[in-house]
Amino acid sequence: MPLELDLNLLLIIGAGIFGVLFLFVILYFAFGKKEKISLSDVAENMFRAQAELAGRIAQMSESSLNQQAKIAEAINEQKISVLQMVDEKLLQVTKNVGEGLQQSTTKTTETLNDLRERLAKIDVAQQKISSLSEQVVSLQEVLNNKQARGAFGEIQLNDIVISALPPSAYSFQVTLSNQKRADCVLNLPNPPGMIIIDSKFPLESYQALRNAESEREKLEAARFFKTSVLKHIKDVAEKYIIQGETAESALMFLPSESIYAELHANFVDVVETSYRSKVWIVSPTTLMATLNTVRAVLKDARMREQAGVIQKEVGYLIEDIARLDDRIENLSRHFDQAGRDIGEIKISSGKISKRIGTIEDIQLGDDAKVLEQNPAKLLSE
Repeated sequence: MPLELDLNLLLIIGAGIFGVLFLFVILYFAFGKKEKISLSDVAENMFRAQAELAGRIAQMSESSLNQQAKIAEAINEQKISVLQMVDEKLLQVTKNVGEGLQQSTTKTTETLNDLRERLAKIDVAQQKISSLSEQVVSLQEVLNNKQARGAFGEIQLNDIVISALPPSAYSFQVTLSNQKRADCVLNLPNPPGMIIIDSKFPLESYQALRNAESEREKLEAARFFKTSVLKHIKDVAEKYIIQGETAESALMFLPSESIYAELHANFVDVVETSYRSKVWIVSPTTLMATLNTVRAVLKDARMREQAGVIQKEVGYLIEDIARLDDRIENLSRHFDQAGRDIGEIKISSGKISKRIGTIEDIQLGDDAKVLEQNPAKLLSE
């Protein structure tokens, strides 16, 4: 920037000199003849003007140099100040960046540790999910097989019955008089008598209902499900309700609460048909409640069976109490007689003591004294 200022200043000075010379020439030619001004005077004036101009140019150059020095000094001072400020800013920024990087590193480390722990937990959960998936697949295979599904329902039924009733109240796989084998038999007294529980439910119809997607498939699946359940209710009523052998009703066990809810929510007519057929549909929860009622009935029947024995024993107890009263009365009489006997014994003992005293007096020679005191007593004695 100082170099450009010098060039501009020189151009201005040169243009000024040229303009002054050009002005003197014009003045000379314009006024020189009229006023008879000599060329020497013009030259002298020009030299004088030139000298003045040179002096002014020198002053201006010196002033320009001074201004350039001041400007350079101010620029240097500003540059130093700016550099110091930039250094301070850079140091602060470096410090902030270092602290930020340190905090970021710490947080990143904590995040990585948390992420590592979460990944470990996810790995464990994934293993559990894999194991559960295998179990679900195994359960699905069981449910797809009719025989395996029947065994699954029987096992679930057996677990519920065994946990709710005493061993004498139930039997499994009992063959009836019509050569039909019942999954479970509840041994209840008459009435109601022996109650049969069946655990073979047509689960494939319910699966078809669950897997249906379109409206047509849902209608067909619902029709198939309804037909299958009605047929099963009819089979249970015909196989397990036998006049004079079983109770007038039977239980149809559903191994799933969702099937029980589906029937009562969307197939009310099927449930009503089961009521008319005296086939009570039960789920694991309702079966447990039914078995608790059965246990109360068994307890009441056992109490009734033992009522005769208890009454007989109470009669014997009353006889024993009456006999005990008689014996206590006899003992009391014996005690009274013994008391009287003891009183008489005391009287005889007193008399004996007195006679002994009299005998002693006689031996001592006091008979006359005794006769004087009480001669009648001595004679009576």
